[in-house]
Amino acid sequence: MELQTAKGVRDIPPEEKIVQNQIVDTLRNVFETYGFAPLETPILERYETLAAKGGAGTSSDVFNETFKLKDQGERDLGLRFELTTSLARFVGMNSQLKMPFKRYEMGPVFRDGPIKLGRYRQFWQCDIDIIGSKSMLADAEVLAIIDTVFNKLELDVIIKVNNRKLLNGILEQAGIKKKEDAIVAIDKLDKIGKKGVEQELLERGYKKEQIVKLFEIIKADVSITELKQKIITNEGKEGLEEIDQLFNYLKNMDVSSAIFDVSLARGLGYYTGTVFEAFLKKGKVTSSLAGGGRWDNMIGKFLGDSREIPAVGVAFGLAPIMDVLKETNNFTKRTLAEVYIVPIKTVNESLKITQKLREAGINTEIDLNEKGMSKNMQYANSLGIPYVIIIGEDEIKQKKVLLRNMVSGDQQLLTLAEVIKVLKK
Repeated sequence: MELQTAKGVRDIPPEEKIVQNQIVDTLRNVFETYGFAPLETPILERYETLAAKGGAGTSSDVFNETFKLKDQGERDLGLRFELTTSLARFVGMNSQLKMPFKRYEMGPVFRDGPIKLGRYRQFWQCDIDIIGSKSMLADAEVLAIIDTVFNKLELDVIIKVNNRKLLNGILEQAGIKKKEDAIVAIDKLDKIGKKGVEQELLERGYKKEQIVKLFEIIKADVSITELKQKIITNEGKEGLEEIDQLFNYLKNMDVSSAIFDVSLARGLGYYTGTVFEAFLKKGKVTSSLAGGGRWDNMIGKFLGDSREIPAVGVAFGLAPIMDVLKETNNFTKRTLAEVYIVPIKTVNESLKITQKLREAGINTEIDLNEKGMSKNMQYANSLGIPYVIIIGEDEIKQKKVLLRNMVSGDQQLLTLAEVIKVLKK
């Protein structure tokens, strides 16, 4: 049998997983700094939950990319394609939650879609959402988190921002009533260009004159000020007011990476207001590194009534972020061990020292195979372990160990207390 992974998925070796964990730790620290609490939901959901009208919507490309399966009871199930739908179900099932409810969740999601650099069929999402606030302050806080995360990761990004109410108003002015299908097509503007979107709109049954009117307003670099002169629909004006207020808050929060982009649509059917995506300014990875928006109707629809439970959030994509970092970083660290113990006929004494180092909070490995000195040095070098401690009978008699710096080659005969002090630095 030829061993291979399924198409569109991949193994993540230690040297990459170490970096991925560091990214996750950065995200977690930022999320918690902003007052978000952790939540975990299942990877498997009932298919009816994923297919609900409150979810992505049957016209969305992501809905068509859902992995479907049955359990032994012949119940229809699906692998979650994002974390937002599961959050909506959770909130709907837990009416006692205090609002606003601010949660973060990280974990794998699955989409049976096309594969390219930065896009896989199994990938991690790292989400934050604020449930229970209609204020643009909530949207501003989410955008500020995106800005903070990428500053800490030292990635130069641009956050494109738009509003679905504004888009709906533009579509209404163009005489387009079936808005959801049009938005799915507009969402591909960056990928297939204006001509490609025009062709898709024609194939979806829209008239040429409607498409012409649409692109009279959706133009590159059109400003909010210009749109105030053009937009005549009530919903469009409401969207513009929200964008104005949002960018005023962002200015006061020193968020400079966010820009207005009238063509940004976000293809999922549940967005109701602000939408945004973060992209690398320069680089080979063109997929969005984070994306989200306001989704005020989904939870109420899950509950089967007309209640509006406001919500806004963002999902960070670990896979494209990792692909960006690979362009500028060499992932060579294959272990988190800070020191490697080499016993020379001193296994019992070395075990005691190993445990004391671990108790002091120092990540420590010890030779498990009784290798010779040369092979032990090669092993430590191959994993990038910065220090080796050699413990022979002479060292034990002196109540000291030989600490070797694997980068400089310097060696020192030190007490255990002195070793801990050096390694703690």
